Amino acid sequence: MLKQVQNDDYELIETKADKQPIGMNDDSKPFTNHTFTLNAGDTIYLFTDGFADQFGGETGEKKLTRKKFKEVLLSIQNKSMEDQCIALDNFIVDYRKQVEQIDDILVMGVRV
Repeated sequence: MLKQVQNDDYELIETKADKQPIGMNDDSKPFTNHTFTLNAGDTIYLFTDGFADQFGGETGEKKLTRKKFKEVLLSIQNKSMEDQCIALDNFIVDYRKQVEQIDDILVMGVRV
């Protein structure tokens, strides 16, 4: 299943992950293989739910959300991969303010 989000300059296409753990599982099924056609300049991200699940904002009680995380990814597309890393790190630190990190955060990006 593909979901699309876009701004004036870029489009984000999301492929939903299979809902099962990677490790041992009594009800394990084969993972779905996805095939994509990529063009020069396309960027691929793999990420956990940790970034979107962080709390912060003005009161420290608002969850960032997947929608906002995708908007952030779209907003930094014009930057180099190194600068995107810095921008994501700065964004989440600013968003969380003094709120403790509640989950692991993993974002991996590769530009074709």
